[in-house]
Parts: sequence; C-alpha cells; structure tokens
Amino acid sequence: MKFSLLAILALAAICIVHAEDKPQTDPKAMPAPVIVKTDEEWKKLLNDEQFKVTRQQGTERPFGDIYKEFEKQGEGTYYCVCCGSELFTSKEKFHSGCGWPSFYDSSKANGVLERVDNSHGMRRVETVCKRCGAHLGHVFEGEGFKTPTDRRFCINGVALKFVAKGGAAPKLLEVESAEVQKKKDEVAKEAGEAPKK
Repeated sequence: MKFSLLAILALAAICIVHAEDKPQTDPKAMPAPVIVKTDEEWKKLLNDEQFKVTRQQGTERPFGDIYKEFEKQGEGTYYCVCCGSELFTSKEKFHSGCGWPSFYDSSKANGVLERVDNSHGMRRVETVCKRCGAHLGHVFEGEGFKTPTDRRFCINGVALKFVAKGGAAPKLLEVESAEVQKKKDEVAKEAGEAPKK
C-alpha cells in the first residue's frame, strides 16, 4: 500500500513538472466560448456529476464505472456532453493506467482548447471544450508513454459522450443570443416566414 501511494505521488510530481515546461497561453487572451449559459440553464441539461465536473472544474473519482465503460468502448468518437462538439476519437485513445480516459491527442476537429491552470497550488494545463468552455481535464507531456505525441490528455469520462462508429453524432447545442436570434429572424423574414417570438 505504501509503495502504491508513493508511486502515485511521484507520478503526480512528474506530471506537474512536465506541465510547467510547455509554453503557456494567457487565459485572458483565450477566445470566449460560443455557447454561454447560466448555471441554472446548465443544470437543466446535465446531471449533478456532469455539472460539477464540466461547469465547476471538478474531477470524477478514478477507476469508476465511467472509466470501466471507456475501457470497453471500441471505435467511435467522443463529443462534449454539454454542447455536442467533437473532442476526441478512438484513434487517439490509449490505456495509461491512470484511472481516467486518456488520449494522446485531440481529434482533427480541433474542439479542445488548452489553458493554464494554477489552481490547488499547482501549475497544470487545463483542457476545455472550445465551443462551450466545459472543463474536460488536463494534459500532461513527457511522461514516457509510447504514443506519437508523448502527451496524455487525462479526461473526465462524464464530460464525454461516446458515439460508436457509424452512429449519429449528437445534435450541437444551438447558440442563443440576441444577435443570433436577430439573424434568424432576418432569414425567416426573407423566406416569407413569421419570426419566432
């Protein structure tokens, strides 16, 4: 038991050191999410654990049921549980043994944004959904995994929606703003339809 705890602490320290080596992006310069909702609106769309992880930067427990499901999943695509944006595919998935879903890269859809995370007295690189700002997890570099990138996207399984190869992608959450509604009304008017109230 002592060895396991020491090994976990040593791995965590190595991850933190390697995360500091990566050039960091100023979080203030990050693009604003396209999908913006209040906490109450998100709570209507997500279960308690999904809300805690994605909207409050929580972390699910390692080696849980979601992780066991992830390990069994075959070919397919992983989407944001909040907005439906594509994040990862099974091509980038690998078994790291850390207890959370692991990918060596994000999908070609470029739906994952990386930003500095100085919380909990550590310097890490947080991964979020580029479209809605959902917290996904963290990315670590230089851990020695035999992957094409030597990076590990350590992702909370509850932040992901898996769709098996050949399945229909989830519908993207629509952008709701006065500006978007105005444009929709203009298009409807040009088409001879009454604008929605």
